[in-house]
Amino acid sequence: MNRKTRWTQVLLTLAAGTICLACALSLSAQVQTETSTSSQTPTTTTHTVGGTIVYINGNDLIIKMDDGELRHLTNVSPTTTAVVDGKEITVKDAKVGMHLTKTITTTTTPKTITTTQSVTGTVWQVSPPNSVILTLEDGKNQQFKIPKGQKFNVNGQMTDAWGLRKGMQISATRVVEVPETVVTQQAKITGTMPPPPPPPPADQPILVAVIVPVPAPAPEAAPAPAALPKTGSSLPLIGLLGFLSLAASFGVRAVRGIS
Repeated sequence: MNRKTRWTQVLLTLAAGTICLACALSLSAQVQTETSTSSQTPTTTTHTVGGTIVYINGNDLIIKMDDGELRHLTNVSPTTTAVVDGKEITVKDAKVGMHLTKTITTTTTPKTITTTQSVTGTVWQVSPPNSVILTLEDGKNQQFKIPKGQKFNVNGQMTDAWGLRKGMQISATRVVEVPETVVTQQAKITGTMPPPPPPPPADQPILVAVIVPVPAPAPEAAPAPAALPKTGSSLPLIGLLGFLSLAASFGVRAVRGIS
């Protein structure tokens, strides 16, 4: 291979690179793209979990789930709310013994994103079945990769890449459908206040305070007569009675003698 041939190949390579670069820069301006999204019927599922608060320390909670599992919730957001007995509360209002129920609603919506790309131009060069270079309306050449199975409209007739010839006026449309699933979740927390403490067992004594009025003090009784000493005796009294009887008998005799 002589020097002239090598330079010819280099120039052809540079020319091809320049054409491809120009095509790449003008691709977004020459290809018309439309995108649309269609949604199908969404499906909704609901999942419910519940538990009782057994420990509170600031924004940290330990909850005993209904299935017996212990869950430690750290740094609960102060904006997280729950509806307890009809009243909206935050973590600062939580109390030990409060039962919480979290209802999670998941909505799944299938969607299809349809992208339609269309281009019109004159065939400048074709390399079937891989690529084609078109001269577009602005006079610039642009290279396109040919997707597998792509059809081209030539004067109302549909043909594949093998039927293209230089100078043909063609238009092509490519439709790409991409399925997509959009999942959204909503959580709602409700609860009830702790139950009141249970009454004491029936066999446990209960102390009842009763106020009893205090009666007024009774008046003091008169002092009792002093008792005779243990050495005292009733003999003097008997002697006195005997003396009086004797005196009475003398009196009766005296009266009889006078009479």
